[in-house]
Amino acid sequence: MTSPSIAFLDIDGTILDHGKAVAASTVAAVQGARAAGHLVYLCTGRAAGAVPHEVSAIGFDGAVTNGGAYATSGEETVVAATMPREAVQRLVTYFQDRGLLFFLQTDAAVHASPEVQRKFSAMMRQWESAHGEPDEPQTAPQDVPRSRDLTEIDLDRVAKAVFLGEAVDTVTRAQEELGDRFHIVPGSMPLPGGSNGEIGMRGTTKGSAIESVLEHLGLDRSVAIGIGDSWNDVEMFQVCGTGIAMGNAAPELKTLADETTTSVREDGVWNAFVRHGLVAGEVLIPVAS
Repeated sequence: MTSPSIAFLDIDGTILDHGKAVAASTVAAVQGARAAGHLVYLCTGRAAGAVPHEVSAIGFDGAVTNGGAYATSGEETVVAATMPREAVQRLVTYFQDRGLLFFLQTDAAVHASPEVQRKFSAMMRQWESAHGEPDEPQTAPQDVPRSRDLTEIDLDRVAKAVFLGEAVDTVTRAQEELGDRFHIVPGSMPLPGGSNGEIGMRGTTKGSAIESVLEHLGLDRSVAIGIGDSWNDVEMFQVCGTGIAMGNAAPELKTLADETTTSVREDGVWNAFVRHGLVAGEVLIPVAS
C-alpha cells in the first residue's frame, strides 16, 4: 500500500439491505480495509442514535450522521451544526399548515408525534403487504423508525427533518417554498403513494461534513472514496476523489457518480473496495437466479 485511503459509506441500501441484513462481504471489506491501514467512516442520513447495532458493531473510524449535520472522528466531534430554533419552528409550521407527516432528528434520536408514528406504521404495513421483498429498490429501510415523542425534543438540538406527503410533488413544492434557507432532497422511505423528503440547513450536507473530516485529518480529497445510493449522497460524490453509486441506485443518480459498483445484495461494497485496492481479493460476480 503506497498511501492510505479513506472511504465514506452510506448505510441504507449500501451497507444494509432493506434496513435488515448486512452482507458478510461488507463486514470483511470494512474490517479488512481498516486492518490494511485505510480509514472507513459511516456517512448516513440517520441520527447517530438510530444507527443499527449490527452496523456499528462492524467497527468504523468515525461517522458523518444526520446528512452532514454531525461528524465524529474517533471520539472527537468534528462537526455539530444544529438548526437554529427559529428555523425548526418555521419547518414545523410549514409541515402542520400543509398536513404533512414529519419527524425531527437530534443526533441522539428521532422524534415524532404519536399520531405520526401510528400513521407511518400503517403506511409501512400497507407498503410491505403490497411489495414484500422486491429486488429493487433496496434503499429504503423496511422497518418503522423507533421514535421518541415529539414533546420530548430539545428544539435547540435538531439536526434534520424528514417529511411525508400524499402528493407526488410534495418534495418539489418544499424545494420551491423553503429552498431559500434549507437543503431539501428526495427521501427513500417506501410509500404506497405520495413522496417524502429530507431537510437540512443550506450548506449542511454529507459533502460539507466530509470536507471538515478531511481537513481535520489532513487528508486530500483525492484519497477519499464515497459510496452510496440515495439523493443525499450527491454532495458526497462531488467532494470525494471517487464517487461510487451502488447498483441499486436510481439511474439518474448513477450518472452523477464517477462509477457504479454492484448492488447491496451483490457485494457492492466489497467489489468497490477490491477495485480500489482497499482490500486484497477477487471481485464477486453475481449469481444469476
